[in-house]
Amino acid sequence: MSVKFEKETIRDAPVPGGRKHEIAHEIGERLTGGDTAQGYLAAYLQQLQKNPLRTKMLTSGSLSALQEVMASWIAKDVSKHGHYISSRVPKMAVYGAFISAPLGHFLISILQRLFAGKTSLKAKILQILVSNLVIAPIQNSVYLASMAVIAGARTFHQIRATVRAGFMPVMKVSWITSPLALAFAQKFLPEQTWVPFFNIIAFVIGTWINSQTKKKRLAALRKKHYDDDGRSASGRREFEKRDY
Repeated sequence: MSVKFEKETIRDAPVPGGRKHEIAHEIGERLTGGDTAQGYLAAYLQQLQKNPLRTKMLTSGSLSALQEVMASWIAKDVSKHGHYISSRVPKMAVYGAFISAPLGHFLISILQRLFAGKTSLKAKILQILVSNLVIAPIQNSVYLASMAVIAGARTFHQIRATVRAGFMPVMKVSWITSPLALAFAQKFLPEQTWVPFFNIIAFVIGTWINSQTKKKRLAALRKKHYDDDGRSASGRREFEKRDY
């Protein structure tokens, strides 16, 4: 009787930190997929395999809209209604879903088919070169042209001027970040996750570039406002000095 009681006591005794460990394990599984097929990442990857283009469009559209909100928040660019959500947000969502995602899906698919089954160091280096010298210029040109249209450009000359002005600065950023991102993807990620991974990289870089652009625009507007006020004040002083 005593032995049985001791066994039951040992069996029913709570393990220190056991429940916390279970909760942490469940959260980890949900976030990463873990040992279960119900994790968010596992579910996302499953959708990415079943409906690749649709999933990429939803991902890119959401990230592009969020990028605009985050950039406005970082730059303190408040709309006329007093918040960070402007008319650019839905436009960025449309760009991400219907331009950026299909273009990225098409270009990355070509890149993967060209180097399918090639795992040598030479092939990986060549893949990085093709990505930076062919794919990146196409994507950045389309991005700059789209941003010009969203900003209000309506003529071909306005769009071309925007692309020419911003092309090399954006390409320099791409040439620094793209080789690192692609090398990481080659080493650690399955090919079906490349486009979402590059979307996240583009989200971070795009948010930074967008926020810097907004800061420069706001600084220029403030300078113009102060210059106009200065000229107005100077004009008033000159008017007061005149003897009529």
